[in-house]
Amino acid sequence: MRKLALNDEILLQIEKPARYIGNEVNSVIKDPENVDIRFAMCFPDVYEIGMSHLGMKILYDMFNRRNDVYCERVFSPWPDLHQIMKEKDIPLFALESQDSLDQFDFIGITLQYEMCYTNILQILDLSHIPLSAAKRTKDMPFVIGGGPCTYNPEPVAEFFDMIYIGEGELSYDPLFELYKQWKKEGGERREFLKRAASIPGIYVPLFYDVSYQKDGTIAQMVPNESGIPETVKKQAVTELTDAVFPDKPVVPYIKITQDRVVLEIMRGCIRGCRFCQAGQIYKPAREKDVETLKRQADELLQNTGYDEISLTSLSSSDYSQIGELVTYLIDNYKNKGVNISLPSLRIDAFSLDVMSKVQDIRKSSLTFAPEAGSQRMRDIINKGLTEETILHGAGLAFEGGWQKVKLYFMLGLPFETEEDMQEIAGLANKIAVRCYEIPKEKRNGKCQITISTSFFIPKPFTPFQWARMYDRDEYLRRAKAVNDAVKSQLNRKSLKYNWHEADVSVLEGVLSRGDRRIAKAIQYAYEDGAVFDAWSEFYDDARWKRAFEKAGIDTDFYTMRERSTDERFPWDFINTGVSKDYLLREWKKAQTAQTTPNCRMQCAGCGAADFKGGVCYENQD
Repeated sequence: MRKLALNDEILLQIEKPARYIGNEVNSVIKDPENVDIRFAMCFPDVYEIGMSHLGMKILYDMFNRRNDVYCERVFSPWPDLHQIMKEKDIPLFALESQDSLDQFDFIGITLQYEMCYTNILQILDLSHIPLSAAKRTKDMPFVIGGGPCTYNPEPVAEFFDMIYIGEGELSYDPLFELYKQWKKEGGERREFLKRAASIPGIYVPLFYDVSYQKDGTIAQMVPNESGIPETVKKQAVTELTDAVFPDKPVVPYIKITQDRVVLEIMRGCIRGCRFCQAGQIYKPAREKDVETLKRQADELLQNTGYDEISLTSLSSSDYSQIGELVTYLIDNYKNKGVNISLPSLRIDAFSLDVMSKVQDIRKSSLTFAPEAGSQRMRDIINKGLTEETILHGAGLAFEGGWQKVKLYFMLGLPFETEEDMQEIAGLANKIAVRCYEIPKEKRNGKCQITISTSFFIPKPFTPFQWARMYDRDEYLRRAKAVNDAVKSQLNRKSLKYNWHEADVSVLEGVLSRGDRRIAKAIQYAYEDGAVFDAWSEFYDDARWKRAFEKAGIDTDFYTMRERSTDERFPWDFINTGVSKDYLLREWKKAQTAQTTPNCRMQCAGCGAADFKGGVCYENQD
C-alpha cells in the first residue's frame, strides 16, 4: 500500500483533501523502477481547474501509453495546504506515486493563462527546485512549459529549461528518445539542452541573447550557440482524426469545473476575428472524422460513467458534420439520461434548432458574443455579424422558448468611440424589444438579458498586436459609460450589466505582451505572497505594483502605447505559420473597417497552408 505524502492530521486541516490523494478511477499506476522516464505533468492552478483541461488529459494518456514513461499529475496546492507545506517543509508531490517532484526527470508545466504565472513559481519553490533555469544542476529535473501562453514565453523564459511551442502530440517522443540516449551517455545538462533545441518546436531560452534599444524596445534576439535555430516553428497536428485521444480519462472523486465527457471535434477556426489569439495560433482549422467521434463518444461515456458530454472546439457551428453527430448522440443517449452540451455555437437558425434538441430551454440560457455594439466596431474586429443577423437569431431563440440571454462584449477595442460604447446598451435593448414583439402566449415569460464586458487585451500573433491598451481608470470610465447607457434604456428592467476587473486586465496585458525583463517582477510578486492571482479573492494589485517598482519596470511601456509597424516584438522569433505581413494587412484593414471573409469563403493568404491538412490547404488549387 502506497504511503500518502500528507498524513491524516494534515488532510483534516485542509479544504477538499480529495484534491491530493489521487487513486481516482482510470488513473495510471506504474512501478517507477520499471520505467526510463518519469514525467510530472503540472497544472499551475487548483485541482478542479486542472482536471478539466483537455490538453493535460491527452498528454497524460499519450505518455502513459509508452512502457518506458510514467506520467503523473500535479496541481497547485490551495493556499491552506501551501502554508502548511511551507511551514513543515513538505515537498510538492505527484498524485499517483505521492513522490516529490525532485525525483522526476521532467516537470512539465502548462501555461494556460497569464494570471497563473506566480503559481509556476509556487510549483518550483515547493519542489525545492531553483526558480532560475540557469541555477539548476545536472541531477535536477528538466522543466518544460507548454500551452497557449508559450506564444510569448519571454516573461517566464528564465524559469524554464525548455518551452514546447505548438501541439504536444508531435515532438515529445523524439525528446524522450533523446533524453534516454543522453542519460545513457552520462552527458552534461547543457549538452542535452543543446540537442533538444534541434527538435522542432523546442525553444531553449538559455541559448538566446536579447538586446534592447535606448527606447526600451528589442534590438535583436539571436542564438548564442552554433546550431541553434533563429526561429522556432510551432508544431501542429495535421490529421486530427488519427491523433491520440484518451478513451479512459481520469474521473475525479470531487466535482470539477468541466465535470463531464469532453469530446474534441475540431481544432482551429475558419473565422478571422482580429482580437482572437486562439483563432490565429491554432490555424489551420482541422476536423475530426464523424465516425471516429461517434466511437470515441461511446467509449468515453462507457469508461467514465458521466451523464453529460460536451462537444468542444473554438466554433462548434463550423464543424461540417455537426448535424449528423448531434443526431447520433440524441438517438443513442438522450433517453438514457445523458445531457449534451454545445458551447461555441453561432446564433443562427441551424444552431438554435440543434440546441433546442439537446438543452432544457426552460433552465438554460443562450450565450452569444457580439463582442461590439455597433456595426462599425464589429467590422473593425471582423466579427462577421450584422445587427440584422443578431436580432433575427435572438427572435428565433425567444420564439423557441429561451428567455435568458447572455451577451459578451469587449471595451477598449482599437478605434472605439463613445458612440460605440453606447451601442452596447442599445443592441441589448433591441434584443429585449425583439422578445416583447412576440405575443405573450408564444414566448416563455419575460426575457432576462445579462450584458458582460471584458477589457480588450492586444494579444501576440493577432492583427491587434500593434494596438494600445488603457489604464485602470479609463477602463472603469468606459464601463461606467455603458452602465449609465444600460440604465437609460426603455427595457432596463430586463437588462443586467457586469464588467471584468480592470486592474487584472491591465496586469494580464503586461504579462502577455512583456519581454524577459518582466521575470523579475513575477518573482518579486511571488516572494511577496502572490499566488492564485486568477482568483479574485487572492489577487492583490498593490502587491504587483510593489513588484514592478522593485524591478524598475514601467508597466505603461507594455500597455499604453501603440506599436510602430517596424517594432520587433518579444515573440517574433516564433513561426506560427501565420505571417506578420498577413497580420499587418489585417491591422490596416481594421483601421478602415474593412472585413475579411472566413477561410471557407476565400483564402486570406495568412500562411497557415504550410501545415497542410486544414481548410485553407484543401481549398488550394
